[in-house]
Amino acid sequence: MDNLTAAREQMAFSLGFHIIFAVFGMGLPWLLLFLEYRWMRTGDRIWYVLARRWCKAFAVVFAVGAVSGTVLSFEFGLLWPTFMERYGGVFGLAFTLEAFAFFLEAVFLGLYLYGWDRLSPRAHWWTGVPVALSGMASALFVTTANAWMNTPVGFVEVNGVVTSAEPIAPLIAPAAPHQVVHMLLAALLCTGFGVASVYAVAMLRAPAKRRDPYHRRGLAVGLVLGAVVAPVQVVVGDWAVRAVAEQQPVKLAAMETLQTTGPNAPLTVGPVELPGVLSWLLHGRTDAVVTGLDVVPPDDRPPVGITHYSFDLMVGIGFGLLALAAWALWLFYRRRAGFFDGTWFLRAIAAGGPASVVALIAGWIVTEVGRQPWIVHMRLRTADAVSDQPGLYWYFYGTLLVYAILATSLITILRRLAAAPIDKVSA
Repeated sequence: MDNLTAAREQMAFSLGFHIIFAVFGMGLPWLLLFLEYRWMRTGDRIWYVLARRWCKAFAVVFAVGAVSGTVLSFEFGLLWPTFMERYGGVFGLAFTLEAFAFFLEAVFLGLYLYGWDRLSPRAHWWTGVPVALSGMASALFVTTANAWMNTPVGFVEVNGVVTSAEPIAPLIAPAAPHQVVHMLLAALLCTGFGVASVYAVAMLRAPAKRRDPYHRRGLAVGLVLGAVVAPVQVVVGDWAVRAVAEQQPVKLAAMETLQTTGPNAPLTVGPVELPGVLSWLLHGRTDAVVTGLDVVPPDDRPPVGITHYSFDLMVGIGFGLLALAAWALWLFYRRRAGFFDGTWFLRAIAAGGPASVVALIAGWIVTEVGRQPWIVHMRLRTADAVSDQPGLYWYFYGTLLVYAILATSLITILRRLAAAPIDKVSA
């Protein structure tokens, strides 16, 4: 395995692994705050039990996410030294701010975890607020760095050397607004449907649990969050695609397998082309010109196949989750008492959790692969940024081993938490 392939595979695997824990690390604190608030308002022990059990799961997810994120941060310098040397000073502020947000989250998470029986309920609830806010802030700062790589601005470069740079360059990147909003909503979407999926699986395995208030509330809280976010995410996704069409037209051409620039551009769904639909969706008329892959040389074009099918997969799942949200709303208004009785409905919810994560990863494939062959769009090629250190593939194998241990430990701990009797949660 050559260095470029090894570095790409390692970054792809590391990002794909870490992003799963990152999104739950962003979304779960908000659900914890809601559960604990409901317990304080009603005094109902079920809300308390849900909060305590989810808190333990969140602590494990946060720990694994912290480790995998630390590995990822070292990979930037280890695998891509030219990239860091040339542009590290431009986007470095985003990672610095992310580090502060992470430390703030870790400090208050410690207070939250150990303050259950040591602080008043109200004081304890307030220790969770910085956890939720700083988790979102971490994602914001990291995403702005990636947005800057897609639309680099705020610096002056002479003969491959950056001579001056705006400190807030990542925050003013044109791609930052839609990428940040899309990412934050994706975190809430995955968290909502992921939580609902866990309880749906439990109800399918033990039908008696469909009448258990503990499982019904756990599923309902996650489902409501996912159902509320799903339509908003579809709208934001449309905004993001329009922004990509303006800022990175070649990426959009790869997403739609559009080879030739011109009017009546087709929308490609899988292998099927719908003539003129892409022009109409982007500009409101079929005779509008849409940029194709032919505007750049073949060496400057991203891989079309994986970009296109990843995009289709993300969009397809997004609309599938929107349909699931509509189904849930229809069932709720039609028969509130038997809302969770339908086996097929529970199966759909059980599938919705993993599907949302697949859509998340597919979206990042579109974002990253669609930018190739550039690590910094139109500034630095990925092949020119990779390390020339021999034997780089050994780091990839080492990363696989570390993450396999983390994944095994996580699954083991979460299964034990799930199997623990509910009545053993302290009051």
